[in-house]
Amino acid sequence: MLIREAAAGDWLRIWPFWHRIVAAAETYTWDPDTSEEAARALWMSPAKRVYVAEDSAGAVVGSAFLTPNYAGPAARVANAGFMVDPDCGGRGIGRALAEHVLRDAEAHGYRGMVFNAVVETNPAVKLWTSLGFTVLGTVPAAYEHPRHGRVGLHIMYRALGG
Repeated sequence: MLIREAAAGDWLRIWPFWHRIVAAAETYTWDPDTSEEAARALWMSPAKRVYVAEDSAGAVVGSAFLTPNYAGPAARVANAGFMVDPDCGGRGIGRALAEHVLRDAEAHGYRGMVFNAVVETNPAVKLWTSLGFTVLGTVPAAYEHPRHGRVGLHIMYRALGG
């Protein structure tokens, strides 16, 4: 698997799984009806470092972004987002993207990474905790999950070496 910085043309290969994941309304707090144009602005913002994971055939099977979570004196705390094509789950793509982004965050001087709203039923919670993230708190019943009803949103954090 190759993980590299995304180019503008990669969006057309990210959008199909981005749309599928957000429309499912199970793991992201973005509006399930987000338009392609709005999705591109959210994910491919110039303020973000965006990455793609390609399989051995060159297909884009996942994407991630890295950005400051705050501004000013707190700008050394990062935020990130990750998506893996649901058809490619269980291959270690999410972990590989996460490890890559964490290394890049440290290389760019970030001192920590925070996730502001991790749906508590998201299977990725297990991945994040295995990578050293802790749940700082949970906003109870904050997310209307299509299968589980109201569930909490975790705020997760990990210190970095930067």
